[in-house]
Amino acid sequence: MVKYLVKRIVLAIVTIWAVATLTFFLMNAVPGGPFLSEKAISPQATAALEAKYGLDKPLIQQYFTYIGDALHGDFGDSLKQRGRTVADIIGMKFPVSAKVGGISVLVALIIGSLLGCIAAINRGKVMDSIVSVVSTLGIAVPSFVLCTFLLFIFGVKLKWLPTMGLSTPAHYIMPVIALAFYPTAYIMRLMRSSMLDVLGQDYMRTAKAKGLSGKAQLFKHALRNAILPVVTYVGPMLAYTITGSFVVEKIFVIPGLGGEFIGAIQGRDYTLIMGTTIFLAVLIIVMNVIVDIVYKIIDPRINLK
Repeated sequence: MVKYLVKRIVLAIVTIWAVATLTFFLMNAVPGGPFLSEKAISPQATAALEAKYGLDKPLIQQYFTYIGDALHGDFGDSLKQRGRTVADIIGMKFPVSAKVGGISVLVALIIGSLLGCIAAINRGKVMDSIVSVVSTLGIAVPSFVLCTFLLFIFGVKLKWLPTMGLSTPAHYIMPVIALAFYPTAYIMRLMRSSMLDVLGQDYMRTAKAKGLSGKAQLFKHALRNAILPVVTYVGPMLAYTITGSFVVEKIFVIPGLGGEFIGAIQGRDYTLIMGTTIFLAVLIIVMNVIVDIVYKIIDPRINLK
């Protein structure tokens, strides 16, 4: 286990460096700059701002300066939000995104696993067909289309739910549905196919022959083995709910990290783009390592190499 963790840490450092390097040079390769959108700004003022933030230096020098500062935890000041550091912005906005994403992940895991099991147990019946249709629909429909549908039906026509912000529990309903719909559908399919495979194994027939109740067969033997593919998917699912929430946050006017990231791209706020990208890369890598460890706990037969 220790050898595996050391290997994953080394790979994580290399991956984060590659992501940061690629993002830095691609970002600077796009024509334009962070101060070109400023109103009534003279060339002298633009030059002064570029000198202040070190943007007048050669690109390779900017790169090594930024990487060196980032290694010390300094992601710099925002180029557009004067007087605010990138770390402060991420620290303030990410908890909002994490709360919405966390609720969405929990909803997807519970509903997806439950409906997948039900579909497998009722294979070929009406319930199985309904779950198959819903899962296909959930995978095919993009989140922004679902957001528009929810806004139009429940926000505009029926006026049942609020459409902007997160001031009350009711404000969470539509964003959570929009974020959880795709992973729920995917988990349904994973759980159904995995459960069908497990139910046909010899140890399940042995458990049935021993006279174990249906609940004992399902929860003690079948579910523990069938859930493994879902656990594997949790890492990518967390990445989807966090990065996918960017669009959802923008549509529902949620004051999270997604709106800040999109605003940074539109305003060419280089430091905020870099800081957010590195932060999300670290988050995704850490979650994937945790998922691998949980996988080992659930099934001790697995060797982590």
